[in-house]
Amino acid sequence: MRRPFKAAAPTKDGPRSNRDIRVPRVQLIDAEGHNRGEVSINDALLLAEEAGLDLVEISPNAQPPVVKILDLGKLKYANQKKAAEARKNQKVIEIKEIKMRPNIDSHDYETKMKAVRRFFEDGDKVKLTLRFRGREMAHMELGMQLLNKVREEVAPIAKVEAEPKLEGRQMMMVLAPR
Repeated sequence: MRRPFKAAAPTKDGPRSNRDIRVPRVQLIDAEGHNRGEVSINDALLLAEEAGLDLVEISPNAQPPVVKILDLGKLKYANQKKAAEARKNQKVIEIKEIKMRPNIDSHDYETKMKAVRRFFEDGDKVKLTLRFRGREMAHMELGMQLLNKVREEVAPIAKVEAEPKLEGRQMMMVLAPR
C-alpha cells in the first residue's frame, strides 16, 4: 500500500509577522516610529490590531527581538521595488575577444582597434588573442611588438589586467577599462 503524498509546508519569504512571531517579549516600535520599550507579544499584537496594521519582526536576532507596527503589504511592495531597481542598475561586465595575426594589415588593425575602443566605452573587458601559424612561431617578437603597440594606443582609456603570455600557438593579453 502506498503512503499518501504529503507536500512540505510552503516556506514564507520575508520577515515574520503577527502570530508567526513566537517569543514572549519584544522590543516594540509603534507606527509613528517611537520606541515603546519591551512589551509582551500579546500587548504588541493588540496595539497593532487597534491601529489596523501588522506587527512585523525587524530584527529577529536582537534580545529581545525588535518588532514594528506597519503595513506588511506596503513593506513587501517597497522591497519588491527596491530589488527590481537593483536588478535594473546591475551591469554585467563581459569579456570580449579580439583575434589578430602578428602580420595584420594596417587597415585591418585600425578596424580591430575601433572595435576595442567601442567595447571599452560599453564598459567591457577585452581579451586580445594573437594566433601564430606555421613559421610565425619563430618570430614571437612580432607578436609582442603588436601587443605593446595596442597597449600604448589604449593606455588613456584602459589598463592591462593580464600581461601578454604565450599559451601554445596563441599570445593573449587582457585589458580592462579605466
